[in-house]
Amino acid sequence: MDAVRVALLRDVLAGTEWLGATRRFGGTLRGAVTARGGGLLLVGTPAYEPWHLAAHLVDEAAWSGTPELAPTLIRHAARPQDPAHLSVGPARITTARRGETLLVVAPDEPPALLERLHTARRSGVTVLSLGAPDGELAALSHESLAVPECAELDLDTVQHLVSAAAGENGPPPGARRTFRDRLSHLTETLLAPPASPW
Repeated sequence: MDAVRVALLRDVLAGTEWLGATRRFGGTLRGAVTARGGGLLLVGTPAYEPWHLAAHLVDEAAWSGTPELAPTLIRHAARPQDPAHLSVGPARITTARRGETLLVVAPDEPPALLERLHTARRSGVTVLSLGAPDGELAALSHESLAVPECAELDLDTVQHLVSAAAGENGPPPGARRTFRDRLSHLTETLLAPPASPW
């Protein structure tokens, strides 16, 4: 999905909770990788690998001048003979250390993945997650964005919005906003369509 389609999707979603939620989560992701500087690890489940999100984050890293957003994709079926960018296996999660950020995209919660995530969190890794609304993954994440199966948007679409939000130029969460940032925010607020009454 290119920038024009993301912009159109944002127009369609104006006035819904998704626009704000994905922007907040994207800002948290960007803030975590820029503040800590330890790199971004991206993992899914054995049945769901977020390779498309990895590609979008690489693009956003280049366009936004934030190289920390380019993730290392962790694959459950990685083999040593795979190309370097596809050969990182799940053992990398347990070797992650303080300063690194781990983004988990999981529509379900495989026990082996949860065990590795517990180890990473105990080591000081910042864990962020997209996926199931309830359960152990959301509980062990520092920040979680729930995407229920019955939601208006599917997990793939939410990933597009999150990656675009993470790459937006602007101060990371907690940073002091400049006059230009405040003016830009005011302009967006004034030009946004009114919220739906229902």
